[in-house]
Amino acid sequence: MDGTTNRGPLAGVRVVELAGIGPGPFAAMLLADLGADVVRVDRPGPSPLGPEPGHDLTNRNKRSVLVDLKSPEGPGRVLDLVERAHLLIEGYRPGVAERLGVGPDACLARNPALVYGRMTGWGQDGPLAQRAGHDLGYTATAGVLGLAGPADGPPAWAANLLGDYAGGSLYLVVGLLAGLRHAELTGTGQVVDAAIVDGAAHLTTMLWGLLGAGLWQDARGVNLLDGGAPCYASYRTSDGRYMAVGALEPQFWAEFVRLLELPADAPGQFDLPRWPELRAAVAARFATRTQAEWTEVFEGTDACTSPVLTLGQSTAHPHLVARGTYLTEGGVTQPAPAPRFSATPGGVHRPPALPGAHTEQVARDWDVKSLQNPSS
Repeated sequence: MDGTTNRGPLAGVRVVELAGIGPGPFAAMLLADLGADVVRVDRPGPSPLGPEPGHDLTNRNKRSVLVDLKSPEGPGRVLDLVERAHLLIEGYRPGVAERLGVGPDACLARNPALVYGRMTGWGQDGPLAQRAGHDLGYTATAGVLGLAGPADGPPAWAANLLGDYAGGSLYLVVGLLAGLRHAELTGTGQVVDAAIVDGAAHLTTMLWGLLGAGLWQDARGVNLLDGGAPCYASYRTSDGRYMAVGALEPQFWAEFVRLLELPADAPGQFDLPRWPELRAAVAARFATRTQAEWTEVFEGTDACTSPVLTLGQSTAHPHLVARGTYLTEGGVTQPAPAPRFSATPGGVHRPPALPGAHTEQVARDWDVKSLQNPSS
């Protein structure tokens, strides 16, 4: 299947992805899931980090060409692709793409309508721009990591989802699509500087509003949405598993109290001085049954209470099964593309791209003669 037959709302959009790790590949995968023809420019040799290419699901729905950017002819081959592309994604440290000959100036000179997406942790400027980093450090600096976890314990985090992917990849994709719209209207491309620290900070906008209104404390585990409130927390069951309670609204809390069979003399939902007492009462009730038993009690109700599932368990949940939230392709279970479109649905139509596997095919489809029979 060539890149011109993909379905999805981004069919016809051509993307060049300069191979990297983390948020850049995930952003490119999201575009590919939605139908864009993503060509990943891989370098010779093994990947410095990550799984074997055939197992790297963030490379699904893409095609790969092999180019040695450090060879004399390497930059020219990438620029030949750029000339025919709408979007480009790179995740090098600031200045590296320029030194390799594929920076914004060189690319926009070949294709003035190109939207050049730059994915970094710290951004293209600022005191830390040239420093190494990872999700944990970016979210820590942005004030996001310190939001999660118990008041008397260390911060908690969910893998690299909040920084790399939420604060990074998703903001890069928004920027690329906004830039694409501008380029379609004006014929003029631009550079998108997507920094994880910026995106992660931007995610906290609502909390800054609450903080300004005096409705949020700048501390961990003492607020309505950070585990401080008994009505928005997780509780251990008798089998050592957990239930997540999100019964914020009074009517949902009333349903929760009824189904949990909380004692009539338990503190009220927003009786803040007695929150420790209320939490203990709720915890005591959850400790009397297994997760499966409590799931049966709460499933399908408006008590806003759900079992805390592992990745593997979530694939069997009846709701996710009914929606097809997960799918299996080539014997590998993985999330289905999201979001969903009524007229132009995306899909998984190609397994993870192996480095260089599509060089000749892309050379033909994109009419890039310099890629044919590359010496690399």
